[in-house]
Amino acid sequence: MSTTAPDGASTNPRRTAGPDRPPSGSADGDAVPGGDAVPGGDRWGLPLGIAAFLFWGVGMPLFFPLLEPAGAIEIIAQRILWSLGFCLLALLATRTLGELRPIVTNARLVGTLGIASALIVTNWTVYVYGVLTERVLDAALGYFLNPVVTVLLAVLVLRERLRPVQWVAVGLGLAAVAVIATGMHGLPWIAVCLALSFSVYGLVKNRTGRSVGALPGLTVETALAAPVAAGYLIWLGSANTFGSHGVGHALLLVSAGLITALPLLLFGAAARRLPLSVVGMLQYLGPALQFLVAVLVLGEQMPPARWAGFALVWAAIAVLAWDTVRVARRNPRPVRAA
Repeated sequence: MSTTAPDGASTNPRRTAGPDRPPSGSADGDAVPGGDAVPGGDRWGLPLGIAAFLFWGVGMPLFFPLLEPAGAIEIIAQRILWSLGFCLLALLATRTLGELRPIVTNARLVGTLGIASALIVTNWTVYVYGVLTERVLDAALGYFLNPVVTVLLAVLVLRERLRPVQWVAVGLGLAAVAVIATGMHGLPWIAVCLALSFSVYGLVKNRTGRSVGALPGLTVETALAAPVAAGYLIWLGSANTFGSHGVGHALLLVSAGLITALPLLLFGAAARRLPLSVVGMLQYLGPALQFLVAVLVLGEQMPPARWAGFALVWAAIAVLAWDTVRVARRNPRPVRAA
């Protein structure tokens, strides 16, 4: 099963076409950014991984409301531009700016990243809209659904044959959406859009190959979206809140770039230190934390239909996790010599 962390860093144990983000050509496969994880890991791997998902699961749902009165699209435009700036600074600090050259000189790769850019910007926009309209539970549901949708894409797009257990997981995921849509009198479109955009994003990113790391990839993706973002902010004119609501508000908008790039760097560092099985399990920490923040901190309601839907999604995840572990034990990968 191929899945992604909230900002696109891959969390899947098996890599076939080998990008830094999911899904591979297989319903089981992909790898992590920044190289293969070491078999044993080290003592910093887990804290780094948890820190990344604390940003994604706790920091972002609480951070984006602080950017109001800016609307979702303005926030995303600012996030794109400042993320690009922080990514470039991070590449300079890590002396990896040269990794951009083989990407930007490959027209086909730039085109693929252009599609990925449109998908991740769509994902960001829907997520921020969900947070600003107090629908963090729907956002959490979307990221819980992501691995299920990824498996479904393996069938619909890659023409793969799933194991019976994987079909059970897909059925549970579809049932969860149906139960919530019926009980809440409407399709949970935020959850569906997040799951679809992120899963297709992973599928597109899988085509970039091993050569594109998480940070250089995000740099190019934000650079490709930057002209549209800048144009939108110019078009806003006096309605742009960046310069009209004080220094504190402006600094918060700037920090949107940091809160995008920093967890990606933390996750990339964790992925290089942890066993891939642990990396795969960490992916569920993000939506789990979003769920807890929504219910315990933001006070979003959990009527019976929503509980039932989430229970079905959690059952689907448990089935997929069990199947992944079962297959991994049956087909252990040889450990490469250092």
